[in-house]
Amino acid sequence: MRILQIHNFYKQAGGEDTVFEQEAQLLRAHGHTVEQLTFSNNDVTSTKAKLQAALGVVYNPQSAGIISQSIKRFKPDVVHVHNFFPLVSPGVFWVCRKYKVPVVMTLHNYRLLCPSAVLYYDGRVQLENVQQTFPIKPILQGVYRGSKIETASVVLATGVHKLLGTWREKVSKFIALTPGAADLFQNSSLRLRPEQLSIKPNFTADPGLGAATREAYFLYLGRLTEEKGIRTLLKAHSIKPFPLKIIGTGPLQALVEEYAAKNPLVEYLGFRPREEAMEQLKRARALIFPSEWLETFGMTAVEAFATGTPVIASNIGGGAYIVQHQQNGLHFSPADAQELASQVGLLEQLPDLAKKLGQHARQSYEQHYTPEANYARLLQIYGQAIGATEKPASATVAAEAGL
Repeated sequence: MRILQIHNFYKQAGGEDTVFEQEAQLLRAHGHTVEQLTFSNNDVTSTKAKLQAALGVVYNPQSAGIISQSIKRFKPDVVHVHNFFPLVSPGVFWVCRKYKVPVVMTLHNYRLLCPSAVLYYDGRVQLENVQQTFPIKPILQGVYRGSKIETASVVLATGVHKLLGTWREKVSKFIALTPGAADLFQNSSLRLRPEQLSIKPNFTADPGLGAATREAYFLYLGRLTEEKGIRTLLKAHSIKPFPLKIIGTGPLQALVEEYAAKNPLVEYLGFRPREEAMEQLKRARALIFPSEWLETFGMTAVEAFATGTPVIASNIGGGAYIVQHQQNGLHFSPADAQELASQVGLLEQLPDLAKKLGQHARQSYEQHYTPEANYARLLQIYGQAIGATEKPASATVAAEAGL
């Protein structure tokens, strides 16, 4: 099979970039021909480039031309879009339809429903945006890059294409990463057809099992932002101090650094390469995943599972789906620092429980999140997308969508 992957890199690398590269490697390892067409926000530096990007959010003729040439030259069986914002624009879906090439898009975030991309601002989840074609509140809040104008451009781009039926008619298949995310997108202003949505989690390469006997510390691994629950984590630590290591950078880095300087049990490690982060996971008692938004997935939780490390996760979004309470980890209520502290205390007092949860975590990884399991599901979705462009979707295809 010939697959054309399309991705717009943000200025700051993230999980979407990792999935984009990993899926390409996986497909190539199985003998498929993969071409990657990439765009980068790092190229938008001059005033002229910024103006062109802003004007092209609804339909970017320059990127549409590049994609058109790639399709004519490469002749893909399927196009897989990971991120079109902002330089690619939704024009990619119209180009694919013009050449009758099936197109798949992975829903890595909630950008199609809310310009914040995370459905979270003002300290809470903002579900009212899900049903609005042009959500106004986030524009007034300037939730995208702190700018009302830039936020409005995002709302305009997604809203216009809702009215044009782009999401409903021009995309063969959407990939949601969890059933919860799929349900949210299905019942939204996008008005998607049920057969358009399939569920496929992300995967991670096997880093190997961690130590049989773990050290005393707990680990946080991820971005230091409000929606990730960093304040709740620090508050839980202040209620009941415990050995804690924190890896990551972000807007709340100064807060973490200040807290760590005053608390000898907290070690802030800043940014660490993946290999080092995995080594820290392999020795940790558990990973803490305190997110307070509806995570579309939870890659660090799956990486923890792969090392046989249990996860203490807030019971919301991806964490609620990936982590099964008392099976491969523990749940606590979102933003409830006292409950988080209690769950940490439980694993401190019961190391055998932590070991059992870790063993089940590894089993969860082997069953659901290996490259091979992911490859089989991805190929199935590509086949459904190709079939959907050749003939109307049947009831069987709708049932196989996983909803």
